[in-house]
Amino acid sequence: MKKHSIVIAGGGSTFTPGIVLMLLDNLDRLPIRQIKFYDNDEARQDIVADACEVIIKEKAPEINVVKTIDPKTAFTDVDFVMAHIRVGKYKMREMDEKIPLKYGVVGQETCGPGGMSYGMRSIGGVLELVDYMEKYSPDAWMLNYSNPAAIVAEATRKLRPNAKILNICDMPISIENLMAKILGLKSRKEMQVRYYGLNHFGWWTSITDQAGNDLMPVLKAHVKDNGYAVDFTDAGQHVDKSWQDTFKKVKDVYALAPDTLPNTYLKYYFYPQDEVEKTDPDYTRANQVMDGREKHVFTECKRIAENQSTEGSTLEIDEHASYIVDLARAIAYNTGERMLLIVENNGAISNFEPTAMVEVPCIVGKNGPEPLTQGEIPRFQKGLMEQQVAVEKLVVEAYAEGSYQKLWQALTLSRTVPNARVAKELLDELLEANKDFWPTLK
Repeated sequence: MKKHSIVIAGGGSTFTPGIVLMLLDNLDRLPIRQIKFYDNDEARQDIVADACEVIIKEKAPEINVVKTIDPKTAFTDVDFVMAHIRVGKYKMREMDEKIPLKYGVVGQETCGPGGMSYGMRSIGGVLELVDYMEKYSPDAWMLNYSNPAAIVAEATRKLRPNAKILNICDMPISIENLMAKILGLKSRKEMQVRYYGLNHFGWWTSITDQAGNDLMPVLKAHVKDNGYAVDFTDAGQHVDKSWQDTFKKVKDVYALAPDTLPNTYLKYYFYPQDEVEKTDPDYTRANQVMDGREKHVFTECKRIAENQSTEGSTLEIDEHASYIVDLARAIAYNTGERMLLIVENNGAISNFEPTAMVEVPCIVGKNGPEPLTQGEIPRFQKGLMEQQVAVEKLVVEAYAEGSYQKLWQALTLSRTVPNARVAKELLDELLEANKDFWPTLK
């Protein structure tokens, strides 16, 4: 079995140690000869990558480790680029969340104005990685889980149409893990799902066991009263108070289309005022993450690097990220794994725009994903998705054309923004906050 060379783009990310631990835990499924760390922030990467080097030395000393800020060194001789970059870091995420809240609008990193602001920063960063990969390792695949995935996926479709990039999201995985727990199954892999939508904007239409028995009635009965809430004492990473609230809120989202099961993020579009009301405008999710996960990961990484040992470490394997190994294996070994991916619609949803980037089950092999046809979708979901796709396409057009007008239109069209005047005021303030990151808009 071939041993692979991987570059983690976003080597200074707080998620990197969990992903490295997950890769090391799956070496029997995906053998690795080399792991490279690449970031454009050397100081931040040093903290994380130095600790990861100790982890790798202890668990798999035969793996070669490279840490670099040089694109040629990073992207030469790699089979997979695993990308999770955050252009502007958590400081800019804080702006994405707090600026909309000043206008009574949802402050969230992937939905509404915050998502558009983040998207305008992310597009250039992800395209840069694609270009490095194509220059130095043209046969490699990029597994991209940089947010906001919907806008990034539309940008790569439009601006790098031939790139070998797969855009993926772990939120459906997290939800399916909760569904498996509700059903008393050992793993979400015991379920066969049908799903359609956009990233952070979709619905499960069928869930069966491997024998084809319908599991939806049991799930719906639970969701109707509890959302996706379960006993969270051992449910994994997405379980702090804000996530627990999110999972409970699903019951209200479910009530709108009770023949399907919804993605959690739909709450931001259906009940935006509820989200604004319960959010502290001075201490948002970005602050929680900076004071929580970021502080914890950086403290642990420094300790591991200083001691040159992981003894007593509280860093955890990112179990959710095992889907990245499934995806890499599907491409490397042509496994035909069935996975939810963000792909060009092209008829997968028959009554929907062909060029829309939709999230549907795909069969994945060495040539990439083959989407499974989901047929026609109902008017309610179709109307919502058409509006949201228009938002995403306008953001990418605004980026590509440097168009202030199109970004104003995108903000006005979002279900989270009340009117065009608020959209313009928001845009002007976001533009000022992002002047070091966005292209010039005219």
